Amino acid sequence: MVKAININKSYGLLHVLKGVNITIDQGEVISIVGASGAGKTTLLHIIGTLDRANSGTLEIKGVNIATLSDKKLSEFRNKNIGFVFQFHHLLPEFTALENICLPAFIAGTSKPAAEERAKDLIAFLGLTERMYHKPGELSGGEQQRVAVARALINSPAIILADEPSGNLDSATAKELHQLFFTLRKKFNQTFVIVTHNEELASMADRKLVMKDGNML
Repeated sequence: MVKAININKSYGLLHVLKGVNITIDQGEVISIVGASGAGKTTLLHIIGTLDRANSGTLEIKGVNIATLSDKKLSEFRNKNIGFVFQFHHLLPEFTALENICLPAFIAGTSKPAAEERAKDLIAFLGLTERMYHKPGELSGGEQQRVAVARALINSPAIILADEPSGNLDSATAKELHQLFFTLRKKFNQTFVIVTHNEELASMADRKLVMKDGNML
């Protein structure tokens, strides 16, 4: 699913990633842990094609990301990669349903088809009663489930999560963690999760530790 070989990334004189190698299989749940500044989020952004490495090779679903133009890369990202962040980044003026549908609209999916898929996800995530509510009317856990549904709307190959439960209370965080594994079981979904939550990290199929820009 993902193969990253000798990934290097610098910002000016700051060498953040120092030859990182990682391989991730379809349906795996991977956690990445490490101290702040270890390079976890930078690596996640590169795997998510939000940033480009200075050197090294990144392949997702057999596609060499370096060969894609910016336009093709945006299309590839929209269709193949879903994101869940610590702060849900929902648009406050739109309902839960509308927020979930946005990536599908960008991909060119028709409104009826996008809404049908969104409503299936909403039902699966237990949000049917809340689909026409705006983010400000939802709890933190509900907002994060909307963000998860938005990440899933285009049936992406991989979900990347950056501190997904960092802004939730412990009970809601536990529900979100279990949800990831339920989604893996139902959709054979692949997850890469950057987290400081040791419980979540230990639940993963593999826990990878980063230190000083590389994997231990």
